[in-house]
Amino acid sequence: MVMKVSKIYGMDIYTDGGKFLGRVQEILLDLERGEVIRLTMEPLSSVSKDEAKRILRDKSVLYKSVKSVEDVVVVTRGAAGSGVEA
Repeated sequence: MVMKVSKIYGMDIYTDGGKFLGRVQEILLDLERGEVIRLTMEPLSSVSKDEAKRILRDKSVLYKSVKSVEDVVVVTRGAAGSGVEA
């Protein structure tokens, strides 16, 4: 499936169990591989290094834990290292 990255901004993120996690604020890309690697639910711009670490740890999901992107983003609940609570 091909989708413009810009269409993902602002989408709601839910676990596969139906829990609302937040809205996509930022999309992190691996430019060498040409892949999306992480979605954040808080903006990373203009924050301290410690705050950015907190956002990446607590308020983001690894893109590999994304199961579906249609009207909303659905992620696997409890995926290791995803930032998603079990």
